[in-house]
Amino acid sequence: MNRRTLEERLFKILMVGSVCIVIGSLVVIFGLVVINGASSLSIEMITQTPRPSVPGDPPGGGILNAIVGSLLLALPATGFASLIGIGIALFLQNDFLHPRYSDIIRFMLDVLWGIPSIIYGIFCLMIMISIGMSSSILVGMIALTLLEIPIITRSMDEAIKMVPKGLKEGAYSLGSTKIETAFRVIRRQAFPGILAGILLGLGRGIGDAASILFTAGFSNRLPTSLFDSTATLPTMIYNLYSTPLGQSKAFAAAFILLMIVLIVSVLSRLLTRRFKKHIIK
Repeated sequence: MNRRTLEERLFKILMVGSVCIVIGSLVVIFGLVVINGASSLSIEMITQTPRPSVPGDPPGGGILNAIVGSLLLALPATGFASLIGIGIALFLQNDFLHPRYSDIIRFMLDVLWGIPSIIYGIFCLMIMISIGMSSSILVGMIALTLLEIPIITRSMDEAIKMVPKGLKEGAYSLGSTKIETAFRVIRRQAFPGILAGILLGLGRGIGDAASILFTAGFSNRLPTSLFDSTATLPTMIYNLYSTPLGQSKAFAAAFILLMIVLIVSVLSRLLTRRFKKHIIK
């Protein structure tokens, strides 16, 4: 066996091993969550709010308030971040901005992407205190929007950069302006990647806990306005796990959160694959 054959086999083993580690980790995580939370999984988990329990008994009721709170925070935040992100992503292209400045802005977005989410929460907390507001859905929504902007923007930017240059040149030759080309040609061509970036941001927003720990607060009731505090699935999991006899219910809530994130991921793949059929290659 020569050196080249040995190297090839070695790298194949490493690649297969890496794939097995990733798949194995996913299976183990799902397995542990299901095994530990199966006894608490029921319809009332997603249809009822928490009920006061007698000392010594497991927490009663469900986590409907946390599911509603997560959606009320993540969906509008993703919408706002997407509107801001698509504008930034289009502006970063060479048609509007010099490549040198585009690279600087991309670097800043990468830095923002890497900032721990709790920093966003503390930043919004300081603003919240300075203007005399208390923990609420509105402040949590702002924190999640700031968190998702760099994620969604960079995903959109990479998708837009993959648009063939000939399409843009063809649009310009037909008399289209830069704005018309950006929104009628580039946006449509890059739509599958843009959609994937939006759903990626949504999955991150639903599953994040640190950025809303100080901003959205916690409540066992269903929120009725933007100025109410609310629980989310991550904060509910933490609260249940730190409660005596609440660990099983915490794993059940974790399973529901994992299923929501899994559905978002699968939906992203399916929609991206569907819309890819209509783009020009």
